[in-house]
Amino acid sequence: MAQFDLLDLTGDPEPRFTNADDPQAKSPLAYRTISEVAEMLKVPVHVLRFWETKFSQLKPTKAKGGRRYYRPEDIALLKQIYELLYGRGFTIKGAEIVLSGVAEENAALQVAADIRANAAHLPTLSPVKIGEMRRELETALAELKHLRHTLAPYRP
Repeated sequence: MAQFDLLDLTGDPEPRFTNADDPQAKSPLAYRTISEVAEMLKVPVHVLRFWETKFSQLKPTKAKGGRRYYRPEDIALLKQIYELLYGRGFTIKGAEIVLSGVAEENAALQVAADIRANAAHLPTLSPVKIGEMRRELETALAELKHLRHTLAPYRP
């Protein structure tokens, strides 16, 4: 069985596949055909083609005649997709959301919420100071608008 080491999305190593026993194994940096990748993942070739339509990040290199070659980063993404769908039971839509960065966006929102929760420890600005800063920013903005207007004739 062809194998590869797979990190699940929590970062815990979960060895599922390795190719250490195959002396004729390709270099980890080698491009692989769709058949090789399908065999590696134990999924039919048509499943990989379907995944290409559903996961916009998946873009294998195509040679003349349409033959697909998967780069190592494509294979890493396919392993993540495989793990999400088959290992964790996600739907295609759920896997799309995770891989599209929504999970990272939610994590960023949580960090922002944590910062707001800890904002009580930060010094507060007086309304007078805020008014001064606002006036300085408005003056700077006016100067920038004037410069843009002055330089407009010289734009390409």
